[in-house]
Amino acid sequence: MRKNDVLLILAILVIGILILNKFSAKKEDISELEINKKSEDLIHTTSSDEDHYEQRQHDTNDILVSRTNAITLAVEKVQPAVVSVNVIKTQVVRRYTNPFDNPFFGFFDNFPMKREIKSIGSGVIFTNDGYIITNSHVVEGATKIKIILSDARQYDGDLIGIDSVHDVAILKIEGDDIPCAKLGDSSDIIIGEWAVAVGNPYGFLIKDSKPSVSVGVISAVDRNFAENREQKVYRRMIQTDAAINPGNSGGPLVNIYGEVIGINTFIFSETGGNIGIGFAIPIDKVKKVSQELIKYGKVRDIWFGFKVQDINPMIASYLKLDSADGVIVAYIENNGPADKAGLQKSDIIRKINKMEINTANDAELVITDVAVGDVIELEVYRKNKKKLIRFNAVEH
Repeated sequence: MRKNDVLLILAILVIGILILNKFSAKKEDISELEINKKSEDLIHTTSSDEDHYEQRQHDTNDILVSRTNAITLAVEKVQPAVVSVNVIKTQVVRRYTNPFDNPFFGFFDNFPMKREIKSIGSGVIFTNDGYIITNSHVVEGATKIKIILSDARQYDGDLIGIDSVHDVAILKIEGDDIPCAKLGDSSDIIIGEWAVAVGNPYGFLIKDSKPSVSVGVISAVDRNFAENREQKVYRRMIQTDAAINPGNSGGPLVNIYGEVIGINTFIFSETGGNIGIGFAIPIDKVKKVSQELIKYGKVRDIWFGFKVQDINPMIASYLKLDSADGVIVAYIENNGPADKAGLQKSDIIRKINKMEINTANDAELVITDVAVGDVIELEVYRKNKKKLIRFNAVEH
């Protein structure tokens, strides 16, 4: 082999080795780049998971904030003070059967028999020493009263006093760490504002000491009802569409501040179920009644010293009245409060405590809101001239 051929072969081998080394180095660089890229992808993925977790935590916090609203806060405030009022009443019954169906010919069936019946209502504790507001119809005739708090503590309830006319009763329990609700103001209620009804409907069936909650709005205020068959007078009632069901009677109607603005009392319903027309006694009235019951055990009777009657067309014509609005004073008691204040027979009363009076029934409804010590203001027309007559309500 010639020398030139040998040199050519050697040159080819050197070039081949150089090319091979360069290719191997490039492949290693590519592998390193892939490893680095995978590492970066792994790091990026881990970072993304952390971001996702943080985002979820942020979203959860936002959800919690949105779930915790004025209504839930109001319920949180009042719920511990809402109680279940479990009552045992003794009912007297008579059995009337066919006298020929038993050997004694029904003689003993005519004697009265007593049986115990259970009923349930709600109430709200309004003082730290354990005074409770409920409806009188919840506890009237009770022989035993058991109070169950929302934390399942049970106490015997003492009946402090009943005002059957206004359907309010005050109970008392003795214990430690008694929660209480804040009583609000029913004079500044806004129609359409949120209202929360809290109570223990169907407590015997559910067997749960925690009260239930229904939410609605204030539908109307100053709803007046004439005396019913039970001789109860419901005046200036709060109407709400928050569901008031059997067992809710005596429980609180609450505003968004967690303040009690009324005591749930009755509903309008053709079926017995809730149809969104419920009524509560304004808390301002309940405050007056509760003070009387706690201090005196009853609501003291008031001595007014006058009586009124409706104005019919004959009376209006005889007295030459401009209208038949108002009521006419038909009787004045000598040296009575009204007599001493200057009220006279045949005076026309058109307003009592700034409330318009068109009938004698209107006048009776207004004075049911008056307590001993209150000022009574009469807007009177005498010979077509307006006069204001004021006197203090005194105990009869």
